[in-house]
Amino acid sequence: YKQHNIPAIGMAGTMVNNQQSPCRRYGINKTTMANTYTQIYMHVIFAVKGRESMIRPEWQDELYRYMAGALKNHEHTPYIINGMEDHVHLLFGMTPKESLSELVQSLKIQSTKHIKEQYGCLSFAWQSGFGAFSYSKSFLPAVSNYIANQKEHHKKRSFDDEMREILEKAEIEYDERYILKGVTKPMSDT
Repeated sequence: YKQHNIPAIGMAGTMVNNQQSPCRRYGINKTTMANTYTQIYMHVIFAVKGRESMIRPEWQDELYRYMAGALKNHEHTPYIINGMEDHVHLLFGMTPKESLSELVQSLKIQSTKHIKEQYGCLSFAWQSGFGAFSYSKSFLPAVSNYIANQKEHHKKRSFDDEMREILEKAEIEYDERYILKGVTKPMSDT
């Protein structure tokens, strides 16, 4: 478990429903919660825009190290990052200091800038959206192993099939048009 000191909202000793707070009544006047305990493990998946194979093998590992550093800078704990030329998987312990959407957006922005500046891949961009799945600590070895063996998995099945399987195992309803592909325009009736 991780322990975090997070300020409480409001002040101890204030009136609640016209009654004095139990904290004030017993001489306790703290403005922060003693501790916040969390155990949040996230498996996040996102793809290159247009699902193009733009993550080059020659700089892939360095990109993953960069993303791990970015997670640490946000006070999260990276466990493993791996993927293919068109998508990445991240497994990390998350602190409750920011929303998952804010974190993923920041990771995408930072890594896109890094890719453009370090590797000269000026057309690189991530697709909008992502998949995120939470796991208990007991599942971390299995999920880590799954992420570590991406190249083997994708010899047998496509990224689309992989996403469908993960979504179905998690019992998440999805629309085929939006499996990390971006918005697809519906066909006209004419």
